[in-house]
Amino acid sequence: MTNSLLIISFEELCHVERLDQEMIIEVIDYGIAEPISGDGTSNWIFDTNSVRWVKKAINLYSQLELDWVAVAMIVELLKQKEKLVVENENLQRRLTRF
Repeated sequence: MTNSLLIISFEELCHVERLDQEMIIEVIDYGIAEPISGDGTSNWIFDTNSVRWVKKAINLYSQLELDWVAVAMIVELLKQKEKLVVENENLQRRLTRF
């Protein structure tokens, strides 16, 4: 088993995913996602999980025409839901042993 981590820089994220720099900065400013390292856009590094939340937030903002506060709240609820689903699956697995 390998513990590989896929990472991408801010510039690569903008270029590869065709995302607007200003929108990514808004996502970071509202705490919706955060880079795994770096103290500015020139050296921000993102992992795949952060990229997924950045893309989801920008889609919510663009498609539903929500403000960033609403997007941040929705993303936080989605993160909580994912965590609860994983916990529930783990508990279900433990119950099947008995």
